[in-house]
Amino acid sequence: MNDQIHPRAPETVNRAASVSAPACGPRAGYLDHARVGPLSRRAAVALTAATDLATRSDPADLDRLFALSDAARTSAARLLDARPHEIALAPSTSNGLFTVAAGLQGPGTVLVPRDEFPANVYPWLRFAGRGGPAVRLVAPDGRRHITPDLLRRNLTPDVTALTVSAVDSLTGHVAPLAALKEVLGPDRLLIVDAIQGLGAVPLETDAADVLVSGGQKWLRAGWGAALLLIRDRCAERLAPGLGGWAGVAEPFAARHPAPPLPGAAAHLATNPDFPAAAAIGAAVDELLAEGGPAATGARIRATLAELLDRARQAGAEILLDGLGHRERAGIGTFRLPGHDPVTVHRTLEAAGVITTRRDEWIRLSPHTSTPAAAVDLFAEALHTLTTGSTRTGNTLTLQEPTCPTT
Repeated sequence: MNDQIHPRAPETVNRAASVSAPACGPRAGYLDHARVGPLSRRAAVALTAATDLATRSDPADLDRLFALSDAARTSAARLLDARPHEIALAPSTSNGLFTVAAGLQGPGTVLVPRDEFPANVYPWLRFAGRGGPAVRLVAPDGRRHITPDLLRRNLTPDVTALTVSAVDSLTGHVAPLAALKEVLGPDRLLIVDAIQGLGAVPLETDAADVLVSGGQKWLRAGWGAALLLIRDRCAERLAPGLGGWAGVAEPFAARHPAPPLPGAAAHLATNPDFPAAAAIGAAVDELLAEGGPAATGARIRATLAELLDRARQAGAEILLDGLGHRERAGIGTFRLPGHDPVTVHRTLEAAGVITTRRDEWIRLSPHTSTPAAAVDLFAEALHTLTTGSTRTGNTLTLQEPTCPTT
């Protein structure tokens, strides 16, 4: 059979197959999902089952691999309130953003918040001198990385797009996507890097003209696949800049270039990583089965609020402490005045509390799998830092891995 991507008849996909899942998950004190979300049980099972399919030689097994990719796009469409053909699977968030940058031709200017994560900076810089729009870096409005007022002050006639993280990776600030799109209007694109929010909290994804998100953080799906959403309303604005043989309707035509496939698939350079596609599809299915981003977000935000409250009690300064409930995602960042941040980070790690240090700041990012014991473990580690001793009867020890419930 041919190995190119073409529409296939719907079929039932059993992502789990009969492969056993790994026995246990991350440590109880793992609070670093904004860096890496350890695979969920369901994603791990799907990944293993798809890898097993890839070891076989029966054509039917290859058909099943293609079907897993199609199923992942269908699940993502449900999550993002999109049509399946508006979604493709890119290898990573960075690759997806480079794909969009390659397709967005000049003239014009794309606005990029100055404090954006580098993955959402370099694609625009690299293509600015290669036929893409110019880049204008926008200084943040206080600690909030982008606001409608800030956008309005920078919205000159040459601006054709804004690219922004749905959630700032340091502060946890949730970008007001709907308000930003309203300022941009229908003729300018809102491009969203959603990796720090998708799977953690509800996002105004319907406001995004283009959205990209990998699965290795809050979706807990591992590396190798990212969701690339290009809505029909802006599809004609993006040329298939990186689109290769997998993005055309007749890859073996006598003459090239062949007509592009409809929708986001036109931007595919090659076939996706099918086991990774199975994992991200299973992760999205799991998220939807657990009540979707609203239910997941409520649990994550509640745990984060407890962690930040314990940090305040220990005398910590919280970055952007004035954020409203819906303005903060699953990320909270603090520092302990008078304490070396390297020592703080190492002390937490020695106590079994896994976090990320960004210069003087310590970032917390729990998930729905974070047990209540993690809050106490964190509080005890802070008590040790601020007093030099543990509470009576309490001993800090490295936590054994805990088995996930789902």
